[in-house]
Amino acid sequence: MDRRAFTSTLAGALLVAPLAAEGQQAGKVYRIGMLETRSAVLNAANIDAFRRGLLDLGYKDGRNIEIVYRSSDGRDERFPDLASELVRLKVDLILTRGTPAALAAKSASRTIPVVMAASGAPVESGLVASLARPGGNVTGLGSGIGESYPKRVELLGELLPRLKRIAVILNMRNPSIPPWWAVVEVSARTLGIEPQLLDLRRAEDLPRQFDAAANQRAEALIVGLDGITQANLRPIAELAVRHRLPSIYPARAYADVGGLMTYGSSDVQMYQRAATFVDKIFKGATPANLPVEQPTKWELVINLKTAKALGLPIPPSLLQRADQVIE
Repeated sequence: MDRRAFTSTLAGALLVAPLAAEGQQAGKVYRIGMLETRSAVLNAANIDAFRRGLLDLGYKDGRNIEIVYRSSDGRDERFPDLASELVRLKVDLILTRGTPAALAAKSASRTIPVVMAASGAPVESGLVASLARPGGNVTGLGSGIGESYPKRVELLGELLPRLKRIAVILNMRNPSIPPWWAVVEVSARTLGIEPQLLDLRRAEDLPRQFDAAANQRAEALIVGLDGITQANLRPIAELAVRHRLPSIYPARAYADVGGLMTYGSSDVQMYQRAATFVDKIFKGATPANLPVEQPTKWELVINLKTAKALGLPIPPSLLQRADQVIE
């Protein structure tokens, strides 16, 4: 698999006085709060990538850093309390995943630096003033997820040339997501495909939403990127196979648990890259002047085991373009 690279929206930004500390202090143990959408067990690959990134920069867990992990377990309403708890624990920095987590961290403290491992709409949601000059205590990486939706519609169309109707699982309560639905609608209808919204706000509603897709004769499925879907990777993949819905997902982790096809930026790469933001801040940079980075490369993963279970042949053109094929 090719390494995925990220590019800064503004090169050569000046690093000025730190927001919460006066540079890296010898002998100090930095406490990093991780505010996440899913448990540490489900998120192990990303945690390991973040730790590897820190280790490469001279930080070792238990020696000069301590990681305090808090997860919403797919329930975004828990983020404000979890963020406040991290503030009370006097963390030096908060690493977040997703827009709701970052918004909660920013609301809990205007002085503790917040680094986004990924956020779908950092400017639109008010997390930062701009990608080039964030202007507050939040910086890090955007996920570029909105840009991937047209491509995922296109890939489903290539997989199923006669595709006429797709279901789309999105949590419309997440403030970053409604614009994505608008993008899916335009992309699908441009290809002569009718999109059906499955507004998923509770994990308990998953079976009902899949029944709704079946009742409306959906022929394929697009799964959005959200705390609920991240915390329920395996159940979603299993329901898609049970309902015989060829599906495409936003991140490699879904393919690892049985998702048919994924297209998106690399989570592991983003978490490893997030460590560089942490290092810069601990060495004296302020988030306000650290440009938010966006992904420039994407990975396509295809699970042939799932394709076989669905009785679905994968076109050679897709297999040739895949970054990884799971057999």
